[in-house]
Amino acid sequence: MPKKGGKVAEVAEERQAQCKQPKLDAADSPSVLSFESPASLFRSLISPIEEEVFFRDYWEQKPLLVQRNDVLVAAYYQSLFQLSDLKELCSRGLYYGRDVNVCRCVNGKKKVLNKEGRVNYMQLKKDFDQKKATIQFHQPQRFKEELWKIQEKLECYFGSLVGSNVYITPQGSQGLPPHYDDVEVFILQLEGEKHWRLYKPTVPLAREYNVEPEDRIGSPTHEFILKPGDLLYFPRGTIHQADTPHGISYSTHVTISTYQNNSWGDFLLDAIPGLVFDTAKEDMALRTSIPRQLLMQVNTAECTKKLSSLLRRLADSLESSRELRSSDMKKDFIMHRLPPCLGCDSDALTPGGKLPKLDSKIRLQFRDHAVITVEPDQENAVSIRNPSCMPGVGSGRRETHMMGTEDDTASEDGLAQQTHGLRFPLSHLDALKQIWSSSTVNVKELHLTTDEEKENLALSLWAECLIEVL
Repeated sequence: MPKKGGKVAEVAEERQAQCKQPKLDAADSPSVLSFESPASLFRSLISPIEEEVFFRDYWEQKPLLVQRNDVLVAAYYQSLFQLSDLKELCSRGLYYGRDVNVCRCVNGKKKVLNKEGRVNYMQLKKDFDQKKATIQFHQPQRFKEELWKIQEKLECYFGSLVGSNVYITPQGSQGLPPHYDDVEVFILQLEGEKHWRLYKPTVPLAREYNVEPEDRIGSPTHEFILKPGDLLYFPRGTIHQADTPHGISYSTHVTISTYQNNSWGDFLLDAIPGLVFDTAKEDMALRTSIPRQLLMQVNTAECTKKLSSLLRRLADSLESSRELRSSDMKKDFIMHRLPPCLGCDSDALTPGGKLPKLDSKIRLQFRDHAVITVEPDQENAVSIRNPSCMPGVGSGRRETHMMGTEDDTASEDGLAQQTHGLRFPLSHLDALKQIWSSSTVNVKELHLTTDEEKENLALSLWAECLIEVL
């Protein structure tokens, strides 16, 4: 069990006289990132804090500072994104607003310095050097493979979309005013040093972004310097601001964020309509008409009582069925998550190797991306899909990850195909679960009635690159 607490990084002496240094939970001595599994990646990211300790003591509760002081970790973090990367990235056709924001905090307000159209590197560097502007680079995982690997694993771990932004701030400058976000935030310090101040939330676990005036937020609860290799976590709603101290040429950090609109309230908004629809099929009370002119009434006390009664009936129905299915949240995650990182030079996946036969041993590919679903819109149907392998998806979707562009305009046919995947009779459900839950399985041992069904199932999955033959 790692020590809780520890020594907080000291801010420059002139700042110590201005602001008392409260204690911030901290840790040291990290391990390198492990990509063996989503869980191992997350554990190595927060090391030496243990996973159980993190979710018990910090997640959605309070900030955590992990100070590394390790040259190997610092070098690895620096490889994720550097100021020197901007010149080459600008040559790929970046645009203001979409890919890059240029801004500075002036008198407690955000001043946007964006130009129009395509980003010119020389102009960007001029604004950075002369106007002391912060460069905010949106969703760098679209261009940087190592961030792609990290965020893809974190999406598997959290079961939620994971985005990122890089912030590059010159010395003696601040990009954003004090504000809070609607996401869980992990800060990785890549280059230089950043002076951070955190404040008590005015809206704990906030559901939206908001700027807070300095006269409302009071004194910082935490104040410290992040150095290369350090990690900072804080919950959504935590008010924060950061600047690059004088004497540090510039600071680069990446903000990795997750759990936007992923609360119980969001899940209820997503799942209740389906619960009402299904329950109304069996419960006539939900099918009776509302009173005449109800929608035009001001005093609805009686109807409120009736609605409360119906909600209790829904709760009873849920208790008995124990099924509460997500509708749009699950679909949104499946459709917009990152595909597995196969390497930038890898070709699109195509079936290869031996054809599966009855005596073959098989295993599921990309288990963390495979989804088995009992279709609500078709009787006696079960589907399995893998976002990395279905036609029309794969590494190309990385280019629009978290950008709200091409994926949102997919054709209806493409959407249906990506959502449903391969359909099979409900009698195949046990065999699909068997493949999903086993490290390897023999085709002849699949839970199906005939050898022909077993071989056909394996062949169908192989053709879509959902399994490999060992």
